[in-house]
Amino acid sequence: MALIRNNFPSLPTTFSRFFDDVFTRDVFDWGNGNFSQTNTTLPAVNIVENNNEFLVEMAAPGMNKKDFRIELENEMLKISSEKEMKNEVKDDERYTRREFSYQAFTRSFHLPKTVVDEAKIQARYEDGVLRIMIPKKEEAKVLPPRKIEVK
Repeated sequence: MALIRNNFPSLPTTFSRFFDDVFTRDVFDWGNGNFSQTNTTLPAVNIVENNNEFLVEMAAPGMNKKDFRIELENEMLKISSEKEMKNEVKDDERYTRREFSYQAFTRSFHLPKTVVDEAKIQARYEDGVLRIMIPKKEEAKVLPPRKIEVK
């Protein structure tokens, strides 16, 4: 039996992520605006739609609400964070293993002006999940069926 070195350990993951993004595009255009500056995994995102709003849920445990930067510019919702590791070392301590590191990411979503009410977007962070509520405009909401009288 021979051991073969894998020079492309993340290739299946990259292909999988690419095809997931290509085939699951919806109202939110993923584009090339989703990246991690530290080559680590991006926070996982769920996008839920109902008749009144879109809800973006981002799993980001261990962060504080002040760590997030959420901006809206030209129909692009950009969620980013940058958190540096504390380098404080006490005289009586030494690390035998140190895996905490600098973290940074950016996720971007296209929000069509014809669908979302940009002025009413709200965000909340609790229990390790960032929730962004994006209300729909009245004209974009699905109306219930209406009975039309025949005369």
